[in-house]
Amino acid sequence: MRFLDGHQPNHDLTYDEAFLVPRRSAVSSRFDVDLRSRDAAGATIPLVAANMTAVSGRRMAETMARRGGLAVIPQDIPEDVVAATVADIKARHLVYETPITLTPTATIAEALSLLPKRAHDAVVVVDQRQPVGILTSADCQGVDRFTQVRHVMSAEVVTLRADVAPRDAFEQLHRARRRLAPVVDERGALVGLLTRTGALRAALYAPAVDDHGRLRVAAAVGISGEPQQRAKALLDAGVDTLVVDTAHGNQDRMLEAVAEVAALDPPKPLVAGNVVTAAGVRDLVDAGADVVKVGVGPGAMCTTRMVTGAGRPQLSAVIACAEEARHRGAHVWADGGIRHPRDVALALAAGASQVMIGSWFAGTHESPGDLYEDAHGHPYKISYGMASARAVGERTADEDAFDRARKALFEEGISSGRMPLDPERPGVEDLVDHIVAGLRSACTYAGAHDLDAFHERAVLGLQSMAGYAEGEALPAGW
Repeated sequence: MRFLDGHQPNHDLTYDEAFLVPRRSAVSSRFDVDLRSRDAAGATIPLVAANMTAVSGRRMAETMARRGGLAVIPQDIPEDVVAATVADIKARHLVYETPITLTPTATIAEALSLLPKRAHDAVVVVDQRQPVGILTSADCQGVDRFTQVRHVMSAEVVTLRADVAPRDAFEQLHRARRRLAPVVDERGALVGLLTRTGALRAALYAPAVDDHGRLRVAAAVGISGEPQQRAKALLDAGVDTLVVDTAHGNQDRMLEAVAEVAALDPPKPLVAGNVVTAAGVRDLVDAGADVVKVGVGPGAMCTTRMVTGAGRPQLSAVIACAEEARHRGAHVWADGGIRHPRDVALALAAGASQVMIGSWFAGTHESPGDLYEDAHGHPYKISYGMASARAVGERTADEDAFDRARKALFEEGISSGRMPLDPERPGVEDLVDHIVAGLRSACTYAGAHDLDAFHERAVLGLQSMAGYAEGEALPAGW
């Protein structure tokens, strides 16, 4: 990566202050771009759902891995719950979605409590494991909550065979004028669900899988207590990537924790952070990290810079840290500050191997939180920073009242904020499509067939806020 006309910034940069300069390109199609990450985490697209309680749970991890990305289970989740979550994810199909199921005698109230958990807005009604109906939220409108679903479900069920190819599945759904269908085995038992869009995605994305062909999942470890003990439990549970995480990653206790976790067997890709300087990268890599997480204060739910003054504008932090990591045979993940697909492209151009996304993914059906509606009927979920009072309270639930109250004095994040669901992109897969499409196009503008070439060929220019505003689309109805 270089700056346009040899310019050298005289101050540190945010993503908003830079743009990608188009270059002569031999890449004729966006589909000719390979987005496989070059680090050891095994992702086929460079996107990671952040280890935030409001972002990464079972459903997020399953969905991200199916589309080639990763999700990091947060550090405040009990070990037995993480083990159960990992086992569930490892058992899931690489193509078919895990359906919500109800029996014919279940109530509408039960269905309405489950429907928001899926972006496709459907429940499969099963009898003896065989699908006998489909129920959507539209079917539930104006129906008494105690009505049994068998009275309102659609009983005309089109099914797909478990060995169907994505193209054939799409064509069958198209001919039947169905947007989704249960997938069944040779005995007619339900094994999954596939939508038309899911069939398309199955042909566009390669899932992130482990050596046994199962979906990948990552999990986080804090530096308090016994990080090596928790890391060992996570490895025993089948976690594929370990993330040793704390807000200030360049401290002695962090380096000790990284060294302890790095010594475990069998070795797994080890991510550690967060830092914003080359010195921080050197220390963490020397301690045993394969990947360094970069970012202090750029997150939408983070107030660290306003509270402490500590941090660094994210684009410059990624540039400096990625350069140092390359010299040491390591990689960096850009963590925080992502609000648009362009930010992902700039982070990768700056040298990141993957980009972590937090609050943006919190406002999706796949995030763990409950779905609410505001006074105008618009759906939203609650998100909060991992240094906020709410997150600190959850992590210290087992401590005595005095210690919990003392730690609660030191919050550095917004305790809660509403993350509206985008009506055009309410599911995380919709956002992944949006980001990946932009990233593929960015690579064609740079003339790059893969992410290594993208970083090598990227030319960044500097712009004022007026330049940034010029590139924004006009609001609808202007």
